[in-house]
Amino acid sequence: MIMKNGMKMKKCLLLAVALMLTGAANAQETLELTLDKAIEIALADNPTIRVADEEIVLKKVANREAWMTLLPELSVSGSWQYTIKAPELKLGGQSFRMGDDDVSTAAGVATLSLPVFAPAVYKSMSITKTDILLAQEKARASRLDLVNQVTKAYYQLMLTQDSYEVLKRSYALAEENYNVVNSRYEQGLVSEFDKISAEVQMRNVKPSVVSAENGVRICKIQLKVLMGITEDINLVVNEKLNNYETMVFTNQLDNDNFGLENNSTMRQFELNADILKKNVGLAWSNFMPSLGVALTGQYQSMYNNHWNVFDYSWVGSSQLTFSLSVPIFRASNFTKLKTARLQRTQLELSRIDTERKLNMQVESYKNNMLASSEQVLSNKEAMNQADKALSISKKRYEVGKGTVLELNSSQVALTQAELTYSQSIYDYLTAKADLDLVLGRGE
Repeated sequence: MIMKNGMKMKKCLLLAVALMLTGAANAQETLELTLDKAIEIALADNPTIRVADEEIVLKKVANREAWMTLLPELSVSGSWQYTIKAPELKLGGQSFRMGDDDVSTAAGVATLSLPVFAPAVYKSMSITKTDILLAQEKARASRLDLVNQVTKAYYQLMLTQDSYEVLKRSYALAEENYNVVNSRYEQGLVSEFDKISAEVQMRNVKPSVVSAENGVRICKIQLKVLMGITEDINLVVNEKLNNYETMVFTNQLDNDNFGLENNSTMRQFELNADILKKNVGLAWSNFMPSLGVALTGQYQSMYNNHWNVFDYSWVGSSQLTFSLSVPIFRASNFTKLKTARLQRTQLELSRIDTERKLNMQVESYKNNMLASSEQVLSNKEAMNQADKALSISKKRYEVGKGTVLELNSSQVALTQAELTYSQSIYDYLTAKADLDLVLGRGE
């Protein structure tokens, strides 16, 4: 009786565990993706994009800080001094007491200052405005780069899924052929060699199917990382690469604009060149005079023989001061000016070199797209011919005019043609994604 109850409890526990596992599996959220939706999710809360946006905010704060230096400054200070023993000055045999002993002195000062002419501040304000534009362009570059990565990861997932489907069909076909050959072998209609060949063909395809299935999982993980979503979400992509066949065949590269005016790197070069130009002006401003004005008000009480400041006798005074500073010679000003000019020269040389390399990339991606579009058309025809050849080889083998080697070869040829067809579309799409990145498209 005890053993029976123990068995019942064990069964109940196993059933409960099974229900929990089933519930956990059903709780996994499924997300159906398109390319536009994947990009939208990736841009929504990506840490890199958020960092770039925060950099823009920092530059705007720096700009406000620059122009705030032109606002008036108000400062208040106070002092209290107690003289224990006043100093004594002896001169020519005579002594002079400079104050009284055991007295206190208090003073309060308020100063309002304002820069009237400050050329260095004006240049700094101009530089910070360009800094904001540069930060915005860097944020745009981060978005373009993320869009490029997500797009290629999405295409890679489609390629692995299509390859997995092709290999599964190939395995199913090889298994079907093996069953036919094995049945004919058991009837004594074919040799053992045919049976072994068909079995080897079937087993050779199986590792590729497993590898392709694992590739799909890895591609989904990579896409999840770029999108910033958790592992427990199951991604579902129903699109296939052959859906983009029309895009390949309607390629109109000759009518497109392939200028680099929207390229983020070139835009950053232009903004950096503007900043360095203004840095030269900032260096020149060190040779210019500056003018400031200050209004000072002071209340002072001296020689008080008690501690209560409220009973002191206060005397007020005020001054208006204009200060003009004219730089005559400072050696570091000349080195700063020379450094700024050299930096402009270096940047211009780097810009020329980068522009050449980017133009080479544009031509390379265009050629890859043209080559891939031609390959797609050829590979599609090859796939249709391979499918027809497989049908013929199957008929020939069924009537006894073909060999199992012909059948295996036709199966391999069809699988290879289908994989190559998908690969050529993928190559076109990835080349187009890279071209869009270089040309600054896809924001």
